[in-house]
Amino acid sequence: MPAFDPETTLSALLHEYSSRAQAIRHDLARSHSADFAEQAQQRQNDEVLDALLAEAETAMHQVGLAKLRLSEGTYGQCPQCGEAISPARLEIMPAAELCLACSTLAEGH
Repeated sequence: MPAFDPETTLSALLHEYSSRAQAIRHDLARSHSADFAEQAQQRQNDEVLDALLAEAETAMHQVGLAKLRLSEGTYGQCPQCGEAISPARLEIMPAAELCLACSTLAEGH
């Protein structure tokens, strides 16, 4: 297994989320049917697409912040406790800002 490379991983994630957001925007820009019943279904689908777009944009923002931390030399360091974020956590969640303990506390668990 190759070593975890945060720069490559974050760039790939940013590209993936950006492509996803672009495809969703394209779907949302399509015209709707003149048939009222079909139009109602299309509007419901648009609500789902809006939610998916919001998720993709949030993920792009999180990855952008992770890339910024990487360039500043603070990637992988929890800003709350100052401890290193475990490599396993970063491999699973490359844009993770907090260590598992601080993330759990922040979520109120």
